[in-house]
Amino acid sequence: MAEVDPVTLEVVRHSLHAILDEQDVNITRTAFSPLVYEIRDFCTALLDAEGNLISQGRMGIPVFLSDLGPPIRDGLEIYGRDGFAPGDAVITNYAGVCGQHLNNVVMYTPVFWEGALLAFVAVRMHWTDVGGRSIGLVSDTTEIFQEGIQLRTVKLYRRGERDEEIARIIRHNVRMPENTFGDLNAQLAACRLGEQRFLGLLRRYGGETVLACVREMWNRSERLARDAIARLPDGEYRAEAFMDDDGVDVGMTVPIRVRVVIAGSDLTVDLSEVAEQVRGPINSGASAGMAAAKIAFKFLTTPHLPADEGCFRPLHVALPPGKFISALEPAPMSQWTLPLPTVIDTILHALGEAAPDWVAGGHFGALNTYQFFGVHPRTGRRYYELDNGLGGWGATAHADGFGPLKSMVHGDTYNLPIEVEETLVPLRVRRFALRPDSGGPGRHRGGLGSVKEYELTSNGFISPGFDRSRCRPWGMAGGKPGSGSEIYFRQRPDGEAVFMNKATAVPTEPGATLLILTGGGGGHGDALERDPARVASDVRDGYVSAESARADYGVVLDPATLAVDEAATAALRAQLDLAQRTES
Repeated sequence: MAEVDPVTLEVVRHSLHAILDEQDVNITRTAFSPLVYEIRDFCTALLDAEGNLISQGRMGIPVFLSDLGPPIRDGLEIYGRDGFAPGDAVITNYAGVCGQHLNNVVMYTPVFWEGALLAFVAVRMHWTDVGGRSIGLVSDTTEIFQEGIQLRTVKLYRRGERDEEIARIIRHNVRMPENTFGDLNAQLAACRLGEQRFLGLLRRYGGETVLACVREMWNRSERLARDAIARLPDGEYRAEAFMDDDGVDVGMTVPIRVRVVIAGSDLTVDLSEVAEQVRGPINSGASAGMAAAKIAFKFLTTPHLPADEGCFRPLHVALPPGKFISALEPAPMSQWTLPLPTVIDTILHALGEAAPDWVAGGHFGALNTYQFFGVHPRTGRRYYELDNGLGGWGATAHADGFGPLKSMVHGDTYNLPIEVEETLVPLRVRRFALRPDSGGPGRHRGGLGSVKEYELTSNGFISPGFDRSRCRPWGMAGGKPGSGSEIYFRQRPDGEAVFMNKATAVPTEPGATLLILTGGGGGHGDALERDPARVASDVRDGYVSAESARADYGVVLDPATLAVDEAATAALRAQLDLAQRTES
């Protein structure tokens, strides 16, 4: 085994990160779909010849955290190590392995060194359309076959030559082939770039030295993760939440019960009590359930460290098959990401007792999406747009929550700019603002949700996929919950506003409006302990209403100046505190 000196280790480590950073940037410059180049719904990674994670790109979406091993291991099982050749490019979206909606297509290419398979470069990207009953994501499917074409580990490129028969199958199963193949080519270019850069690193240091550096990276990541766990008290911790419904059995909640066990420097996430597999498309496969546990684990242990295989060695996950986050074929999975932020948040909630200074109140907690599609009246061509509702995050023991932001599975991905929306889609954004009183009251206030209102200017379709209107984001240490997330649709200006959190391909007429209200984060600590001056500032800024200041925070303000009436505030807080003590 090669000896690794500290300088070489650091150069190799940062070189690996730089390779992935360059891939990420190139994808945003070359992809055709706004969902990819604006929102960054993709991920990049380098993996070894067994599918173990060497390093993962930092620009992509965290819901793909360390879950590219299963697709590669499926390829190794099908082709064998000797079944790959330089220039190959494999694609797969097979739900039985990937455990996600079929739009998430993985492409990976082999890297050879001195005639032997040494590594893989992988890129997962959200394709706008993969066929199925409706473009994009749907909320009412009952089996995966309704959601599009499945490509199980097929070589789109063999020794550098494209298989035109597979390409023809793809082309005639998608509604917008120009976008699909534009994104596919960006995916391939990123893989080829990763190969070139990784081979350059191998030529500089040699395969043995680079792999020795990788092993040491894994060992160091493991030590850092174990050190973080060891600072937490041993014990068993529980929490639970629920989703509104699965989109098919409307109104039937989907329970999420979590048990976390800390023992020395090992942490176990037990997901065996979550709901069974459901009929609707909020299911996901076991690799997705594992990814949710990994996101929560990494948030607690090594949040600033780029992901690699060593980060997760102290993590153990109990997830029996047949749960809604370890669903079996042919479970529908179109809305697979919708509940995962809640699963992550519930794991963290369970650890609130063990790490009260680390764990925040609940965030708005669902990967809420809404989609517009149809034929553009100006161009006569199909259009499609998907974006996410931005909501509030929970307050911590030290600060107010942030918001509006994307969910825990989004990371630093972006929302679609209004200017792009109005250019690509026949609509107008009437309003985009903070949602007052949506943050949970507390000594530290939860982050605010948002209000966004669209007016459609042409005939078309919408498909909203929202949740957590009923399970409001919880507070911590006596903090109160934030508001839930809701969508209301009005077909005509004089018509009724209809609650519509989940629907598929609803026809729209010119003048129809869509009102999106996202939830706020939970508060932290007793709201009666919040500095009255900060409450008054929140009221002046429009974050909190004067009514909430009085009812939730016990702060009385002069209606003309919004200055704090200190005597009246002291008297009201004493009254509210007595009422709280009596109730408890």
